[in-house]
Amino acid sequence: MKRLNLCIDIDGTVTGAYDWLPRANDYFQTRVIPTDVTVYDIHQVLGVEREDYEKFYTIYGEKCHEENTIRDGGREVISNLFKKHNIHFVTAREERMRDVTTKWFANHRIPMHSLSLLGSHNKVGKANDLSCDIFIEDRYENAIQLAKAGFEVLLMDCHYNKGLLPSNVTRISTWFEIENIIEHLSSAQNNETKIA
Repeated sequence: MKRLNLCIDIDGTVTGAYDWLPRANDYFQTRVIPTDVTVYDIHQVLGVEREDYEKFYTIYGEKCHEENTIRDGGREVISNLFKKHNIHFVTAREERMRDVTTKWFANHRIPMHSLSLLGSHNKVGKANDLSCDIFIEDRYENAIQLAKAGFEVLLMDCHYNKGLLPSNVTRISTWFEIENIIEHLSSAQNNETKIA
């Protein structure tokens, strides 16, 4: 079976997509619920200026990441995939979030081969560096950008990432779906290698 290079986003993909809401609602005195989160940019959802949200994130960002939940099946599936494939976490989080991020993964016993904190949503360069076979993502704009660069993308379904998808982006809703797709693809590529 071919060992695939799997690139995985963190926030909203491995973690719950709306974990930040209680703290943000408390801070901004808002009453946003998950179904209100129809765009990715949190400041727009909250109806505040970007600078005000950035101030909130500077104060509470580490705490929010520390408190993140893990999506159902995430640990189990990633642990299974780790035995057969290369697991590379690629996030837009800034480098200053490395400690809280590595601690969170350790606490949830999630294995990995590498962790890249880019401080940017442009993930194409890192995907190329890692010879990415499949990129697992939750941000619509990232999925489209990666797809245009030729990558296969699995898009974790969220209220904020609706939209038309190209043929190399597959919308999924659970980690168990992800596991099935990856195992099917890996087996198919293995069979192609045998035929060749």
